Amino acid sequence: MCGRFTLAAEEADLEAEFEGVQFPAHFAKRYNIAPSQPVLAIPNDGKRTADFFVWGLVPSWAKDPSIGNRLINARGETLAEKPAFRASYKYKRCLILADGFYEWKSTPGTKLKVPHYIQMADRRAFGLAGLWSEWHAPDGSELRTCSIVTSTPNAILAPIHNRMPVILRVEDRPAWLDPAPKSPEDLGRFLQPYPAGRMRAFAVTTLVNNPAVDRAECVLPA
Repeated sequence: MCGRFTLAAEEADLEAEFEGVQFPAHFAKRYNIAPSQPVLAIPNDGKRTADFFVWGLVPSWAKDPSIGNRLINARGETLAEKPAFRASYKYKRCLILADGFYEWKSTPGTKLKVPHYIQMADRRAFGLAGLWSEWHAPDGSELRTCSIVTSTPNAILAPIHNRMPVILRVEDRPAWLDPAPKSPEDLGRFLQPYPAGRMRAFAVTTLVNNPAVDRAECVLPA
C-alpha cells in the first residue's frame, strides 16, 4: 500500500512538470501527507485545474463517509470488480501530485519496521494514478475524495514492500485524464510498476511514523 507521501516541490517546478495546469494560489510544502488529509490532485473534469481532495475515497452511494478511511488505496488488478472503485475507474480518474512516498520495510525476526523514502532519481515531481468521487451529505454539502491506485512493485520497491503506487509516465497522463468513459481494456496498460532505473530509495528516521510531524527532517537519510 501507499500510506504516506510528500509534495514539497517548488510551485514553478510543478508548473513546468504539469504544463498548462492551473494551481491554487498558495499551498504549503508537505513532508508527511497522511490519509484523511487534503491532497493536491488534477481530476479528469476537462478543466486542467489542480484542487484539494480528501485522501480516502468515499463512493457516491456510501451512507457513512468514514468508509474513506479504508479506501486510501485501490489495487489496480481489481479496479473494475470492486463496487467502491469501478465507477470511478470508468468515469472519474485523477493525478495525485507527489514528489516522493514512504514505505516501511520489515526487519526479519523482529517487529521493527524501517521507513524508507522513495523518489525519482532526479527528484522531480510526478503524478500518481488516482480515482476520485463526489459524496453528498444529508445537509447538501459536498465532499470530494480520492484514492491512490497501486500495482506490484518494481525492483527498487520489491525488497521494501510488496506494493507500490502507480506512477504515470508523462505520455500516459492525457489518456488517464481524458473525461470520456474508459474501459479496463483502455486503461489496464497504465497500471504497471514504474521503471526502477529512474527511481531511488533510502532509509529515513522514524519521525515519519508520527503523522503529526510534517517537516523536512522526515525525508533526511537515517
